Amino acid sequence: MNIVIIGNGIAGITAARYIRKQSDHTITVVSPETEYFYSRPALMYVYMGHLKFEHTKPYEDWFWKKNNIDVVHDYALSVNHKDKKVLLQSGNILGYDKLILATGSKTNKFGWKGQDLAGVQGLYSKQDLDLMERNTRNISRGIVVGGGLIGIEVAEMLHSRNIPVTMLVRESGYWNSILPAEESVMISRHIRHQGIELRLETELKEILPDSNGRVRGVITSKGDEIAAQFVALTAGVSPNIDLALKSEIPTKRGVLVNSFFETQIQDIYAIGDCAEIVTANDGNNRVEQLWYTGEMHGETVAESICSGRTEYNRGILFNSAKFFDIEYHTYGSVNLNTPGEKSIYWEHPDHRRSIRIVYNDTQVIGFNNLGVRYRHKICEQWIAEKRTIEYVLEHLSEANFDPEFFTRFEPEIIALYNKKNGKSLAAGKTRGLFGYKKFLSGVPSSML
Repeated sequence: MNIVIIGNGIAGITAARYIRKQSDHTITVVSPETEYFYSRPALMYVYMGHLKFEHTKPYEDWFWKKNNIDVVHDYALSVNHKDKKVLLQSGNILGYDKLILATGSKTNKFGWKGQDLAGVQGLYSKQDLDLMERNTRNISRGIVVGGGLIGIEVAEMLHSRNIPVTMLVRESGYWNSILPAEESVMISRHIRHQGIELRLETELKEILPDSNGRVRGVITSKGDEIAAQFVALTAGVSPNIDLALKSEIPTKRGVLVNSFFETQIQDIYAIGDCAEIVTANDGNNRVEQLWYTGEMHGETVAESICSGRTEYNRGILFNSAKFFDIEYHTYGSVNLNTPGEKSIYWEHPDHRRSIRIVYNDTQVIGFNNLGVRYRHKICEQWIAEKRTIEYVLEHLSEANFDPEFFTRFEPEIIALYNKKNGKSLAAGKTRGLFGYKKFLSGVPSSML
C-alpha cells in the first residue's frame, strides 16, 4: 500500500512512525517547511539561545532512511482524489492508496491595515523563527497582538534580548477566556512584574508604515499610537485548510472528519491542527490544537490504516504551558461554565502559586494549577473514577509532584474547604519519607 502524508508536524510524523511499526507500506511525507521533523514548542528556546535548532529534532537525520520513510521537501498544490494523485509545486506527482492531511495551522489575520508590512509576522514555523531573527535585529520596541500562549511566548522571547515589549490584549485580563478570573489576574500581574507593558481591553486598529514599507508603529482601538519596529500577530491560529479547499475536500473551520479521522472523500484522512472532528451528540465540532492530541490523532489513524478502523478517544483533556517562570497545568474541566459547578481556590501570598479544584455535587471534574505540580496520572484517575471533592482533599498529598523538600500546601486548601463548608476534613499522610519507606517495604532484600 502507498501512503502519502502531507505535513511533517507531530500528527503527520506520529502517523508515519506508527504505520511503519505495524507494516511495510510505502510511506512518503511531504512538507515545504523543513526537511525533517522538529519540536515546534521548542522554537522559542532557539531564539532565546538555550538550544540550537538541531537540538529540536527528536530523531537523527538518518532515522528516516533507516526506517524507509521517504521525506519530500516540497509543497502540495492540489489533490486529484478521483485519480488518487497529489500535484507538487516541483511538478512531480505522487500517487497514493491512502492520503493523510496533516497540514497544521496558520496565523490568524483579521484584515488589519498594514498587516503585510515588513516587520509584521506570526510565529508558527521554522521559517517564522528565521524571519523573527531578522525582523528583531536592532529594534527598540516590539508589540505583541493577542493574549494567548503564543503571545506570551513571543513576549518572553523579546524580553530575553532586553527588547521592550507592549502586549495588546482585548480581554479584561490575560487569557481570561480560558483561565478562571483569579488566575487571569495573577498572571496579568506577573506579566507586568517582568517589565512587560500589558494593555488590557485594547485591540489593534492599524499598523503604520515608514517610508520604506516597514512597520513603524501601531494605532490601538483606544486611539493611542505606539512606536515599534516589530509587530507579532499572535491572536490565535486557524486550521490550514488551503490544500483541502483547492482539492474540493469538505471543510468548515477545519477539514471535516468523523471520529475515525476519515474525511468525506474515500481514502483521505485529516489529523492534527487542520482537522475538525464532527461530534454527532452535541453539534459542537472540535478542533484540537495540542501537541499530545496530535500524537493521539497520528496513532489512531495509523491503527485504522494498518489494523482496522479505530475510533478516536481523547480521554480527559489536559494542557500545560508556562507564563515566564510560572508553570501551568490543567486537567479536565475548569471553566466553571455549567450550573452547579463549584471550586475551591487557594493562592499563595507571593501571587506565584495557586491551586484550583473544580467539582459538583457528586464528583471532582477539574484541576487548575499554577506554580505547583500535580501528578497527571493521579488527577486523571480521580476525574475518571468520579471521586468526590472530600475524597480528593483527604488524599490530595498523593497528587503532589513537587520536589521532596518543597513546601506542601494541602493543609491550607483543606482548611479553606472546611471553613467554607463547615466540615472537619483532615489531610492524609504525605509523601516523602513515608512513601519511600512504603516503597522499600515491597522491595526484596536482595535488591537493597
